[in-house]
Amino acid sequence: MTTEILEAIHSEVYGVWFLIGAALVFWMQAGFAMCEAGFTRAKNSGNIIMKNLMDFCIGTVMWFICGASLMLGENMLGGFAGKFSFDVFSSYGSFDYSAFVFNLVFCATTATIVSGSMAERTKFSSYCIYSAVISAIIYPIEAHWTWGGGFLAEWGFHDYAGSTCIHMVGGICALIGAWMLGPRIGKFVKDKDGKVTKVNAFPGHNLVVAALGVFILWLGWYGFNGAAATDVETLGSVFLTTTVAPAVATVVCMIFTWVKYGKPDVSMCLNASLAGLVAITAPCDVTDCAGAAIIGVVAGLLVVFGVWFTDNVVHVDDPVGAVAVHMFNGIWGTIAVGLFATETAPGFALAGINEGLFYGGGFTQLVKQLGGMAVTIAWTVVTIIITYSLIKKFNGLRVSEEEEIIGLDRTEHGLTSAYAGFSIMDISNTMTMDVNENTSLGSDVYEEASEAAKDAAVKVVNAFPATGISKVVIISRLSRYDTLRKAMNELGVTGMTVTQVMGCGIQKGAGEKYRGVEVDATLLPKVKVEVVVSKIPVQAVIDAAKKALFTGHIGDGKIFVYPVEKVVKIRTGEEDYDALQDVE
Repeated sequence: MTTEILEAIHSEVYGVWFLIGAALVFWMQAGFAMCEAGFTRAKNSGNIIMKNLMDFCIGTVMWFICGASLMLGENMLGGFAGKFSFDVFSSYGSFDYSAFVFNLVFCATTATIVSGSMAERTKFSSYCIYSAVISAIIYPIEAHWTWGGGFLAEWGFHDYAGSTCIHMVGGICALIGAWMLGPRIGKFVKDKDGKVTKVNAFPGHNLVVAALGVFILWLGWYGFNGAAATDVETLGSVFLTTTVAPAVATVVCMIFTWVKYGKPDVSMCLNASLAGLVAITAPCDVTDCAGAAIIGVVAGLLVVFGVWFTDNVVHVDDPVGAVAVHMFNGIWGTIAVGLFATETAPGFALAGINEGLFYGGGFTQLVKQLGGMAVTIAWTVVTIIITYSLIKKFNGLRVSEEEEIIGLDRTEHGLTSAYAGFSIMDISNTMTMDVNENTSLGSDVYEEASEAAKDAAVKVVNAFPATGISKVVIISRLSRYDTLRKAMNELGVTGMTVTQVMGCGIQKGAGEKYRGVEVDATLLPKVKVEVVVSKIPVQAVIDAAKKALFTGHIGDGKIFVYPVEKVVKIRTGEEDYDALQDVE
């Protein structure tokens, strides 16, 4: 009798822990939202929050319609998928509520991974569609193979908490999506032959928020990896390995970036923590502390390689490093089961697998891991390419150039800003000028300046004779800045002062709604460009600006020209024409 009571208590306790774990995994949605928002630009923050919210909400709808039965239903087609059923509606009294909710939150995580790689240029409507497809079909079927009693489970493939089923699948969807979508404007500089010659950095607008996201995710990962444990020993071991791997990965990444770049890279170390968590997800129940540490070492290096690979080899623009974190380390974590699984781990006996190669088990489990992973990769690649291709054909994947430059908060959601009341400047490397055949640079050596020029910095000037120098001020739409910059660059202008400003006038902007109330858009975002010229004719600047900015609509902008009485270069003391030769 006492034994039966203890077993009942044990079952109830771990049943409650199972649901607490599901709640922790749901809380990871907040972590993903914070990470993605922090690693991207402020003008898209509202869009990113909306996408992460809808991932879960759309995923829930798809889950009870078909996803849950495809994953958890009885085998059909030789274990390819579960049978369709509507037991959640027709047999609610005897339904397994806990399994439904637990697997739902994992499904939503898979779709969320994709959001970061395709951030800042994806149509919101298209995002909703492919998020629904991932939650309804792609994830449930491949997850059934491993966790729903499908053919991979019968074969002996092991993925305890989702290095393959969730992270690798999400990372592959992210890579293919970012590739088909194309890079953000200005991310890659190409020569006349179309070859990438430079990769520009787009700094995240809020690393504090990104770091908060990482801490939230790390906390949630204890539920992600540990919720399925049914005894204290296994749960404790899972918690240990889930702590050791990301910690080691972060330390290794810090040291590596410190040596390679001269300073420890903050954003890369944040990615490394997540990379270590992803890598330990599959083997967390069957490896020991030493195995977890080695897995973390590789993850810390692999995430740096992954970011470099996407930027410099395949030239895929991944704003948050999701491909490096989830795809690369999802693959590594799956392989790690076949290398580091050991019978000394408390969860090994329940897993029913062979020991890993490095623990004397030979290649048996490693082959099963590679085979299961290959099948899952093939399914994901084929289905997501079909999904993206259909969306691209019938709805379009990407927003327009103007919408991307203005920001998706305004164009997709009617938000003036996710940070109303704050003035935020875009500091990405898309605002630079390049040297070309029309560029004329003066001397930057002080000794080459005349004695009079050297003395100009300290002598008092009482009169300003005509200098032949003019200041041209151009105010126009923010979305036309890149076109104007290129036009000025081609003209030979090598320096501009650029300010993001707000403009108002008689013509009011289109009113957007916030919580159902119209926002009076009298202040509209503008860009103010100031150019000082002497050798380049003022009329040439005006003509180039007019050609670049003209659309024929209200708001094209205005050009103002002012005479400049005096210019002094502080560094060399050069004046007027000479002072401008390296800044025009």
